[in-house]
Formats: sequence, C-alpha cells, structure tokens
Amino acid sequence: MIMQKIAIIGAGMSGLSAGNLLKDRFEVKLFEKSLRPGGLIKCNRMDGNLFHLTGGHVFNSKYQEVLDWFWKFFDRENEFVKTQRNAIIQLGDDVQAKYPIENFLYMLDKKTVKLVIRDLLEIAKANYAATDNFEDFLKNRFGSTLYEYYFRPYNEKIWKRDLRKVPLAWLEGKLPMPTVEEILYNNFFHVEEQSMVHSSFYYPKQDGSQFLANRLSEKLDIQYNVDIHKIDKKNEKWIVENQEFDKVIFCGNIKDFSGIFRDSLSIEAFSEPIKNLEYHGTTSVLCEMRHNPFSWIYLPSNQYLSHRIICTGNFADSNNQDSNHPTCIVEFTDYLSKGEIQENLAKMPFGVKYMAHNFAEYTYPIQNKTTKEMVVDLKKTVEKENIYMLGRFAEWEYYNMDAAIKAAMDLARNLNIIYN
Repeated sequence: MIMQKIAIIGAGMSGLSAGNLLKDRFEVKLFEKSLRPGGLIKCNRMDGNLFHLTGGHVFNSKYQEVLDWFWKFFDRENEFVKTQRNAIIQLGDDVQAKYPIENFLYMLDKKTVKLVIRDLLEIAKANYAATDNFEDFLKNRFGSTLYEYYFRPYNEKIWKRDLRKVPLAWLEGKLPMPTVEEILYNNFFHVEEQSMVHSSFYYPKQDGSQFLANRLSEKLDIQYNVDIHKIDKKNEKWIVENQEFDKVIFCGNIKDFSGIFRDSLSIEAFSEPIKNLEYHGTTSVLCEMRHNPFSWIYLPSNQYLSHRIICTGNFADSNNQDSNHPTCIVEFTDYLSKGEIQENLAKMPFGVKYMAHNFAEYTYPIQNKTTKEMVVDLKKTVEKENIYMLGRFAEWEYYNMDAAIKAAMDLARNLNIIYN
C-alpha cells in the first residue's frame, strides 16, 4: 500500500510530536525555518551557561497517555532529574511568601491575613453567579484583598490587559480552583500544593529543553532553513517546496496562514479576525544570581518591571559554567533594549547580573470572547481540504509542552491513527 504523504510546517514541540505520532502510518516530512528544531523551547550555550531563549521549560503532565508516550523516547532514570517545585512570591524587598499564595497566608503580615480571612468567610456565605471574565473569577475565588495584593498586579504585568476583558475560557485548565475549606485547611496544617501539574517536574541533566527537541527530531525527515511563504494546490495535491503532499499540518503562526494559502483556500472571511488577534512577546535575560534554593520567583510588585525569575541554574548542574555563579532567566513582557534591561536588573532582588538577552515577538497568544469560536470555524473549514492546524500559535492557545503533545495526539486520532 502506498503511504499518503504529510507535510508538517514547523519543528517545534507540536510539529515534532505530530511527526513522531504519524511517521509509521504516513510518509512525513517537516519543514523548519530555523537551523535546528525546538521552536519556543530552543536553548543556546553562552560561555558554558545554558540559555533558554524563551523562558525555562520543564516537563510533567496530568495526562497519563502523554507521560507514557513521552518516556518512550527518553531514559527517565539516567537522563533526567526529578525535582519538587520550590517557588516563592517576592512581594517587596523584604517580604516573601511561598507559591501558591493561598496556601501560605500565614507568611503574610497579620493585617493582610485578617482581611483575607474576612473575604474568605464572605465567599463561603455567598452564592456567586458564574462569571466569564478573569477578574471576577479571581475575586470570587480568593477575595478582593488577595486580588489587589497579588493576583491583579502579577497578571496585569504579564498580560497588560484589564482583567475584566480577559475571558475565563482562555485560561481553562490553567487556574487554581481551591475551595475556601481547602484554603483554610492547607493553612492550618501547612499543606503544600501537590495537585498542580508542575508541583514536581522532570528536567534533562544536559542541555535543557533543547535536549528534548534534538531527541524527538532524530528519526524524522526534517528540512531546515526553509521559510515557507506559499503553498499551492495542484491536482488535489498540496505543493510544498516543489514536493507533493496529500495533507498539510500547519504548526506555524496563524497570522501567516492566509498569506501562505492565499491562492489555494477560500478563507477571506477569516482574514480580518486573524489580523486583529493580539499577543505579547517576551524579553528573556540570562543572568547570574546569588545562590538560592528556588525554582521560580514571582514578582507582582511594581518595584520590578519583570514578572518572574526562572532559576534554571538550579534545575541541572550542567546549566552553569561555574557552580559558584548559578544562572537564571529574568522575564519581561514585550521588548526591552539592553539599556532598559540593565536599568531594571539593578533594582531587582537576588543580585541578578546581565549576561545576554533574547527577544521573541510571539510568546503569549491573547484571546478575546470570540477567538476560540473563530479558530474552531477556521480549522473545520480547512480540514475539508486536508489542512490541519496544530500548536500554540496555529491554534492561538496558551499551550505548554505537554498540552502541545496532547493536542498532537488528538490530531492523530482525528486522522484515525492508533498509537501504543
């Protein structure tokens, strides 16, 4: 039997996952505009230090099928470190609380704790109507005090949006959902959060998330340094780089989609909604920092422009060229110049010192109330033509690594592939 041919546009986590899931039943070829695989999980070496170019990516999953599939490619015992998450919230120069804040109210000042308890008692008595926006959700779940103290300033730093205009559906599955009873119980008995996906996580002993991308690319046919600008249709076949394919899986950016298929698909009705999609970029800064035991440090205070420090130097010894100078990634939303970065680092805790930086224009897709419906309609429209959209910016979804793998699995099912 002649295998159908599939072109996958993009060799990030979504494209690599789809390629491996489909390669035994289809003839699969990936096209990647960069010189190596990885997309948002790429890493560089800078003077012996590992630089996560966009954030600091770790792995775990609430989906057992994702875990089972992932560990077929790796030696969990010998190639990875398993670590308990140790995250804190830096509320000011001298004020810290562990993360998530609702489990560690006893670490806050007495006045704030009394106000939070008052709010929680009101919440316990109230019967709030369901809400569709992020602000009301946070207030109804945690109270106005915690909202103003932590949730609002932190989230406004990341999203740079009025949280009333952030639809709750966008963050579905990513939000804490403790009851008042659970919050009080956890504080009385000092119970640390274990239900979050990344309360513990796996991290490669060498080369961070680039190691993951490199391994997942090993048995795939990938053509690098190819930036796809146009895909045509001829005799019921899709033409990519002068090669014929039966299907195309698009793992690129939806904002490029209309231009790439401009002469082959009737999707004019989607052009304006796609053009209006909003997003943020990230300036990731590789820094040295003082020794500390933490994995993430969240920064809600307006004393700092950055919203978090990812202590990647604590994830694996090999991430640091010198064990006396652990490294980290300081994240800023959108673009900052080197001068602006250095000016802000001078105000920050933990003695962070600039080493290098990278700006990625697209890191956080932002949805409004109509985004999901529009993308679903577009996907249904193009799937009739054997075009499939997959990944964070193709689907305009806030996927992390394991969610990207899960979405690739769902697409494989859609294509009637059974994997073991």
